[in-house]
Amino acid sequence: MTGGPTLSIVIPAYNEERTIRACVVAAIEQTVAADEIIVVNNKSTDSTAKMLKALKTEFPDAPLVIVDQNDEQGITATRNAGFNAATGEVIGRIDADSILEPEWVAEVKELFVDPTVGAATGPMIYYDMPLRRWGARADDNMRRALLKLTKEYHFVFGSNMAIRSSAWRDVRDYVCNDADKEMHEDVDLGIHLFDRGHKIVYGPKMVSGMSARRLDANPKDYLRYVRRWEKTYDHHKILNPALRAPMVVFSAIYPVGKLMRQQHLKQMEKDGIEGVGPSAWSG
Repeated sequence: MTGGPTLSIVIPAYNEERTIRACVVAAIEQTVAADEIIVVNNKSTDSTAKMLKALKTEFPDAPLVIVDQNDEQGITATRNAGFNAATGEVIGRIDADSILEPEWVAEVKELFVDPTVGAATGPMIYYDMPLRRWGARADDNMRRALLKLTKEYHFVFGSNMAIRSSAWRDVRDYVCNDADKEMHEDVDLGIHLFDRGHKIVYGPKMVSGMSARRLDANPKDYLRYVRRWEKTYDHHKILNPALRAPMVVFSAIYPVGKLMRQQHLKQMEKDGIEGVGPSAWSG
């Protein structure tokens, strides 16, 4: 497909020197080019800013835009700055450790040909875990099951989502700007989209890679992260227990997932392959 709406990709970034190059290059090297790629640098103190400047030089023809968000530390404010700066009819949003599959832009544009679609999200491949393709199928099956469980308030996953720019303009004054302090900012966004009447769809071919570095957290910090689902829905006074399903799933997979990841990272180190460190935003 060569038509479809214009698409901006927004990438919030804070101290992501280990991942930002692979993330941006994958966004550039799509089978159908994005119309705009916006990286929002949020007060990075490492080499992130330097690497972004180097990428601008290396890919002079790429629609790469660098925005500095220095007003506030946090992913919600940084995401919002990128969304507000975007000029595309559709705004894709990924994380700085996301690595898009080559057909991602084409798939997103295809989904948004349907004018009733307000937002979309897709499955993940955990590229720094063993059995990646098996994991991708499991992730896809899990997300499909969640859609069946949740008849309303469908999720948009921040590592792999897109929103129609008109839908963003409609909800941006309603989203919780402190959501990343105690809640999941992407789940909060999905709630406000639903409440404002915007349809969220799942695109099984809208595939992105992401790091499983969340599993590196200690049990206390991981549980605090998982409980953000509950805190988000409690904040909005949404009682549907099916919406807590991700909390149950991610809690259950932690012990086995952490062990598999530790073994995989040890093998990578033995083979001389550099792994991906923890997210600076999550500590």
